[in-house]
Parts: sequence; structure tokens; C-alpha cells
Amino acid sequence: MIANFLIGLREGLEATIMVSILVAFLVKTGRRDRLGAVRWGVAVAVALPVAIAVALAVAAKALTFEAQEVLGGTLSIVAVAFVTWMVFWMRRAGRTLATELTDKMRTAVGVSSFAVGLTAFLAVGREGLETVFFVYAAGQATGQTWQPLVGALLGLAAAVVLGWALYRQAVKVDLRRFFTWTGAALVVVAGGVLAYGVHDLQEAGVLPGLHSLAFDVSAQVPPTSWYGVLLKGVFNFSPDTTWAQAIAWTAYVVPVLALYLRPRRRPAAPAPSAPALRSVSA
Repeated sequence: MIANFLIGLREGLEATIMVSILVAFLVKTGRRDRLGAVRWGVAVAVALPVAIAVALAVAAKALTFEAQEVLGGTLSIVAVAFVTWMVFWMRRAGRTLATELTDKMRTAVGVSSFAVGLTAFLAVGREGLETVFFVYAAGQATGQTWQPLVGALLGLAAAVVLGWALYRQAVKVDLRRFFTWTGAALVVVAGGVLAYGVHDLQEAGVLPGLHSLAFDVSAQVPPTSWYGVLLKGVFNFSPDTTWAQAIAWTAYVVPVLALYLRPRRRPAAPAPSAPALRSVSA
């Protein structure tokens, strides 16, 4: 539940900030008549992931065990790819996000209400799809049904409240630091989802090594103990991990986390012109 709360909070806050930027632009430019288009764009962006989640749940029940494992493993890998792309995209584009969104909205306002709604849909829809795939994969990994959904919904609710408070300037949050550390936490969580996806594919017979264990600490960390449940819920930790799972987790988390947390390079200052050099010398 904690991992899904985190993904719901982060993705929800990203979406809320994007909507706030679009709404603020329309209000400041005196185009309140386009706010209705933003509302339906956001509504469709929210409804689409819900429909996909329902379709996945229904389809999974109609599949054989092997097909369910293939589906679960594949969606886990897709979810990890989504989350990895998202955290690096936010790290790179966070500083220019407001400018890019306002430029797109300025263009859309000059076209039509449909273009405004489409801009809002595209800004929010990606966050919804990422959330659905990750929450579904995390739910499959922990073997739980409603707890991951509750965690994600609580995270989304907290994101909406926090986003509204930021929009009203009722609170101040260092968003750069918030997204940096939540992104690092999501990389670790995604590593657990990836390891579970590998295990699913092993159970389906797609990958070998199902009974080749790297370690088995079931006696020290019983799956039913409170700390076993906590480790499973937060990091998707499995006390009996295969070599393929251990290799996949290490090969993903170590390099991705190192790249994500590396110091950002500041753009080099332009070389001073000849007059400027003479002025400094003087």
C-alpha cells in the first residue's frame, strides 16, 4: 500500500501541477470561457485509465494460469519502463515544464475549444496510464487486491489537496527536492516490480531458472510476519529470490539510481566578448 500511495501521490501531484498551470494561464489571459474544455479533457484523461484497469482485471480472469503469468510479467516490465521514463523526464523537463505547457495552451486557445481539451487530456492522460500500469503490476506482485488500489487512491487524494494548496499559495513545498527523492524511491520500488515480473515469466516457462535460488531467507523473514509483509508491500521483496530476479533487480536499480542521482551539469557560461574582456581588465 505504501508504494502505491507514493506512486499515486507523485503522479497525482504532477497531473495537478500541470492542470494548475493550464488553468492559471487561461485565467491570467482572460480566457475563462475555455475552462470547460480543460475540465472535459481532464475527465476523459481520468476515465481512460479506469477503463483500462477494468479491462485488465476482466481479461486476467478469463486467461489460463500460464497466460496470466505472461500478462503479469509483461505488464510489470511495461510499468517499470513507464516509471523509469517518467522520473528521468521530470528530472530533465521540470525547469521548463511551465513554459512548455503555456506555449502549447497559447497555441490551442487560438485554434478551438477541442484543442484546449486535447492539450489538457494529453498533459494528464500520461500520468494516469503510468499509474494504472504500475499499480496493477504492484498489486499482482504483492498478491493483494484492494490494498494497492486504496493506497493509490489515498495518494491521489493527497496530491489533489496539496496541488490545490500550492495553487492557492497556502503552502510552500520544494518541488524539485520532492520529485528528486520520490523519484529515487520509485526506482527502488520499480526494481522490485521488475523482479516480480521476471518471476512471473519464469512461472509461465518463458524464462528458465524458476528453482535456482540466489538466497532463501524465509526462516528469517517469514512472508506472513509484519516485517515480511512490510518489505513485500514497499519493495516487493521476496524471501526466496531466484538468480534471474536478483540479477534483474541489481542490473536495473544500481545503474538507474546512479544515473538518476548524479549531479546535474550546469550549462557553461558563454565566453565574454572582446569589449567585455577589456571592461573587466579595466
